[in-house]
Amino acid sequence: MQKDENVILEDRQGEVLDSLPAQNNKATKKLYIESYGCQMNFSDSEVVASIMNKNGYATTRNIDDANVVLINTCSIRDNAEKRVRNRLTEFKKKKSDNPDMVVGILGCMAERLKKSLLEQEKLVDLVAGPDAYRDLPNLIDEVGTGQKAVNVLLSRDETYADISPVRLDKGGISAFVTIMRGCDNMCSFCVVPFTRGRERSRSPETIVNECHDLFQNGYREVTLLGQNVDSYRWNITNKGQIKNPDVPTVNFAQLLERVAQVSPDLRVRFSTSHPKDMTDDVLYAMAKYENLCNYIHLPVQSGNSDVLKRMNRGYSREWYLDRIKAIHKIIPDCAISTDIISGFCGETDFEHLETLSLMDEVKYDFAYMFKYSERPKTLAERKFEDDIPEDVKSKRLSEIIEKQLGFALKSNQSRIGKVEKVLVEGESKRSSEMLCGRTSRNSMVVFPRSNVKKGDYVLVKITDCTSATLMGEISK
Repeated sequence: MQKDENVILEDRQGEVLDSLPAQNNKATKKLYIESYGCQMNFSDSEVVASIMNKNGYATTRNIDDANVVLINTCSIRDNAEKRVRNRLTEFKKKKSDNPDMVVGILGCMAERLKKSLLEQEKLVDLVAGPDAYRDLPNLIDEVGTGQKAVNVLLSRDETYADISPVRLDKGGISAFVTIMRGCDNMCSFCVVPFTRGRERSRSPETIVNECHDLFQNGYREVTLLGQNVDSYRWNITNKGQIKNPDVPTVNFAQLLERVAQVSPDLRVRFSTSHPKDMTDDVLYAMAKYENLCNYIHLPVQSGNSDVLKRMNRGYSREWYLDRIKAIHKIIPDCAISTDIISGFCGETDFEHLETLSLMDEVKYDFAYMFKYSERPKTLAERKFEDDIPEDVKSKRLSEIIEKQLGFALKSNQSRIGKVEKVLVEGESKRSSEMLCGRTSRNSMVVFPRSNVKKGDYVLVKITDCTSATLMGEISK
């Protein structure tokens, strides 16, 4: 089956920072950094590039020019780790030709596999966890003395709020803005709480200022990032207590309003939401501001309440469907996407059918779907048996994908004849004669080239579609 970018989320592979001169003009050191996995990893790589830039490292897209090679990793699925290991093996071969080159691993895999990667497989010289990026220059110095350098300590307060990230897509129009780090949810299948630590939120002022600077520099869309953005709390403890009575409290809905007010021409998206924490005040904020995009990613994982309980998701099928009803009531034209896992521990045929029936009820516009992959240190590994055969997982996943392809096509067909406001992203990948951009609902639109440029808003009448893409022409 052909993979559809609006249906199956693949780990993003090997995206490389654009070349950037070091702030220290006399420096000749160069950094090559490659990123894998989720949006948060790509945002983190921009923070790393900024830290290294201030320490005299220019970024390069040519690995053969690099003094330091860093790979920012993901541990969410086994396939992601296999790809990273293969890449590190390639780096090791390059290091044999350039022994002075420092190879390091960052992010979630770094914390989990530090001993194996450093000592047993000898694939890297340094390991830095998600909260240790400020220490990278010191770790590199340690490697220079012949040491193996490691810092995977997790922090309760590190947010990198004072660091202005080096933007991955130089000259781009869309940027990630991290609003919080870590996760307090203990979903039984997930390693994030162990690799990224507890939740902590950035101050709203630094977030708004970063978004304002991005707009002034030509960006027209920001995505606010967090493992669970709905639990963003500034000056509020997880128990709802005020930390400092002299400082205003800010929740996620209030933060959305502040960012929306930066400019009506700055589109605002966010990821990821958790169903148990999504409250109506977030939905009302979205309905209030046209530039808060009509798109919500609301992972369900399973349509069966018993499976959700084994996953420790904190909500039932009924609770989730109530949130869907609230979205449709408050934001009638909102697109909804989701994550679905097939073949979780103990999943019966009936429980799988419940997932399919929930899909029938919601009719998702997009979906990211995977087979369950057991991860070390998780509650599921300790408590449950990964007992669903691979062929059964694959069969169930195929049924989920087939159903979602139908919903995605119907969703796009329903837009034919409508005029959509599109933010132009640039040339279409398939033809220089076509431009492309996204709607507020996060649908990709392709249309004939005209006298509009990247970053412009344009009205496009939709004339045709596939399950992944809308086609149209600029509205007269």
